[in-house]
Amino acid sequence: MTDLAAAPARAPVEKIWLASYPPNVPAELPPLHHSSLGELFEESCKRYSDRTAFTSMGKGLTYEAMERESRKIAAFLQAQGLKKGDRVAVMMPNILQNPVTVYGILRAGMIVVNVNPLYTPRELEHQITDSGATVIFVLENFANTVQQVLGKTPLRHVVVTTMGDMLGLKGHIVNLVVRRVKKLVPVWTIPSALRFKSALSKGASLSLQPVEVSPGDIAFLQYTGGTTGISKGAALTHANLLANKEQMGVWLDSAFIGKQRPEQLQFLCALPLYHIFALTVNSLMGMATGSNNILIPNPRDLPALVGELKKYPIHIFPGLNTLFNALMNNAEFQKLDFSALMLVFGGGMSVQRPVAERWLSMTGCPITEGYGLSETSPVATANRCNNREFSGMIGLPISSTDLAIRDDDGNDVELGGVGEICIRGPQVMAGYWNRPDETAKVMTADGFFRTGDMGYMDARGYTKIVDRKKDMILVSGFNVYPNEVEEVVAMHPGVLECAAVGVVDEHSGEAVKIFVVKKDPNLTEADVKAHCITNLTNYKRPRFIEFRTELPKSNVGKILRRMLRE
Repeated sequence: MTDLAAAPARAPVEKIWLASYPPNVPAELPPLHHSSLGELFEESCKRYSDRTAFTSMGKGLTYEAMERESRKIAAFLQAQGLKKGDRVAVMMPNILQNPVTVYGILRAGMIVVNVNPLYTPRELEHQITDSGATVIFVLENFANTVQQVLGKTPLRHVVVTTMGDMLGLKGHIVNLVVRRVKKLVPVWTIPSALRFKSALSKGASLSLQPVEVSPGDIAFLQYTGGTTGISKGAALTHANLLANKEQMGVWLDSAFIGKQRPEQLQFLCALPLYHIFALTVNSLMGMATGSNNILIPNPRDLPALVGELKKYPIHIFPGLNTLFNALMNNAEFQKLDFSALMLVFGGGMSVQRPVAERWLSMTGCPITEGYGLSETSPVATANRCNNREFSGMIGLPISSTDLAIRDDDGNDVELGGVGEICIRGPQVMAGYWNRPDETAKVMTADGFFRTGDMGYMDARGYTKIVDRKKDMILVSGFNVYPNEVEEVVAMHPGVLECAAVGVVDEHSGEAVKIFVVKKDPNLTEADVKAHCITNLTNYKRPRFIEFRTELPKSNVGKILRRMLRE
């Protein structure tokens, strides 16, 4: 770990974006109200005790129950001999056990290691070994993966849960369907494994020993997707996440100017809680505001997702471009009542204009695009929540956040010039876990995090991403940004989704290739090329077009250009 507390004093930045702020949003955050996420959690559970905090498959868990059940997990962990700062892995989809476990770990002063449940044994082994996690909580559907790495990692305790563990009587039916009908639980054998219900039972007879947690202590190791090499753990402190929660809180408030705010907000939590976007925007924001998060275990099961949307009036919907696009092509989704929808927050990948415009037309609620990374807890910029028009920009730096656009030598470029987007603020990570070398590569001497994304800022302080630095395509000396090509191709009514990459070309060095999933089965290569001739200058036009039935995506739904290139 690199100690970034000793970084040089912050050089002043001309914050031209402040003139574009909503009227209620401060330039700088006041001091944090809480010293730890556990303190925030306990205060919310007391204040909103009788409200529902999380709902899964029709079963709700109140804030009072969240406090009780998470306290059992915290006491159980302490009884296993774990101390403050020890790492505990959580390998679950969006089920009630996830937040119960995560908040239990935090209350015990330990560090949460979020694990993607769909990891291969190789990926899991790396993350457990790198983090040094000694305990893992895992859904039985993925216990077979844990079994394969047990002897190669520091794991000493495995706690296995089932889909139905916290669903009451309904849980027995759910487990039967998952195991016997859908056959979603591969055979596993871990003799020393403890059942989740047994961990709760053990914790119920124990007292949680108070742990002093300070804002600078690490709360989460949030592993990056590994798209720039080996997966690294972004060390996020309690202060990082509390700051981002506060930053998002004042931004969220601006969405209700001139509107009647519901007594209790309902969030749709379709993005996985192990992902930083849902962790902060759903779980932490929901917790801080006394809201109810409707947990979706598998957002790819669109009929089930739409079925949940029919049951609850959703006020806040964080999502990705691919999810919005998929939903709009679902006939049942098109019939829903969207009158309760007050804020749709798009992040994780660029929101495409055709998707945003169709979404507004269909639902009446615009997509507010924001931007961030695991390393920034995650939100760094956002568009104003009262903007009806889609800007195509990632918005303004949020409170207490500085944004600089810099060249390869670390110098600020002129306003409007393209360079690397660099972020500085209280939400920026403490560094990569045990990787001072990698931390040094991304942190500047004056405390900015180099995102690896290329963009420019306009005179109003709005920033536009033109692409990942490494994804840029060089055609005969001209820069081509895949996002631009994709946005144009996606405008064609016959295209469902697409992805652009650079391929080797003996004449131009590189050429643009576009992978297309058809919405109209009659769409031809000639149709796509004709559309591009109208909308793109010659060197940006795709030379090669390949039709696919689907595009490779991460488990969050982000299209993986890297896999298409390979």
